[in-house]
Amino acid sequence: MEKPLIGVVPLWDEKKDSLWMLPGYMEGILQAGGLPLMLPLTAGKEALRQLAGLCAGFLFTGGHDIFPGLYGAEVLPCCGPICEERDAMERTLFSVAVLEQDKSALGICRGIQLFNVLLGGTLYQDLPAQLPGSALSHQQKPPYDRPVHRVKITQGSPLHELLGLDTLEVNSSHHQGIADLAPELVPMARAEDGLIEAVRMKDKTFVWAVQWHPEFAPAEESSRKLFSAFVETCRNAGRSA
Repeated sequence: MEKPLIGVVPLWDEKKDSLWMLPGYMEGILQAGGLPLMLPLTAGKEALRQLAGLCAGFLFTGGHDIFPGLYGAEVLPCCGPICEERDAMERTLFSVAVLEQDKSALGICRGIQLFNVLLGGTLYQDLPAQLPGSALSHQQKPPYDRPVHRVKITQGSPLHELLGLDTLEVNSSHHQGIADLAPELVPMARAEDGLIEAVRMKDKTFVWAVQWHPEFAPAEESSRKLFSAFVETCRNAGRSA
């Protein structure tokens, strides 16, 4: 059986002026039976539309902070490095692939923040500065494959059905997070301080995102199930095409 081709948004390294990729993103897709393809960093609409026709789904990876202007905010001193080229690319890719063509999409870390912003939500630019009441540390030190806090999974949600768990211990490497949730997103998990850590998009085949990092532990059971659910929807889309 032919493996579904899945586009993976590239990471950007300013110092080296280069694109790069964490192997866990690729491994998670490969282990689930998909074929990952790292995309070029381009905001060209026609190029991205062609890639949307080629790929069965897209993985929106972690990385830079999102430009606050996209959610109507000024850039605060606590905001981290921004890559506006990537913002532009993902904005167009999400529009032509997910919104127009209902391609499956999985967002990780920056990915959950991106989906929220593009659908009308807002972000905390820095959790320690703007969510000072939280006792949780959302930005762990290496190694990144170990869990550091717990999320409560919404009962009856697709994520709850997939994992069969009420709570999940997760790793955490982010300093931003969802503030106001976009109207088209439904929460599927929250951290103990109330921060939304998993969402799905209404009325789409599969548009899920998590704040934690399954790519750092792709062989772990919950990570495997998440990648497998994503790849399976991509495979089913290919069968019906």
